[in-house]
Amino acid sequence: MTMKFEQRHTINPNFNYATLPDMLLQLLVFFLLASSFVTFRGVNVLLPKAQSGEVQPDQQTIITMTENGRIYLNAEQVTTSTLAQKLVPIIDRNKNQVIIVRADKAVKLQQAVEIIDMAKGIGAQRFMIATEPAEEL
Repeated sequence: MTMKFEQRHTINPNFNYATLPDMLLQLLVFFLLASSFVTFRGVNVLLPKAQSGEVQPDQQTIITMTENGRIYLNAEQVTTSTLAQKLVPIIDRNKNQVIIVRADKAVKLQQAVEIIDMAKGIGAQRFMIATEPAEEL
């Protein structure tokens, strides 16, 4: 006569760390791919080149001037007269707002100076001119 013992299935409470690097690698690949799809939604202009550049602060307003004379305020097309009206509430909210001028390199300097002068008249104090990195020789 033989005895039959009942087999108990026990749960092993240990965590298997072997899959952790696989999960981290998949997360890394996901975020790298996802970040490559993030682009600046705006107007395409050919920016002038410069040797040095600065990191822009979070609080910024971008004025874009295209080669054909169009003006955009944060990707919204405006005219010279409506630009002033739309800038007033932005400047009133934050006097330290940075105004970034993204002018196509074909835009005449006088036009860019007129826009900056108009923004100064409204009360803007901080300005930057957007450039692209210059190619090394």
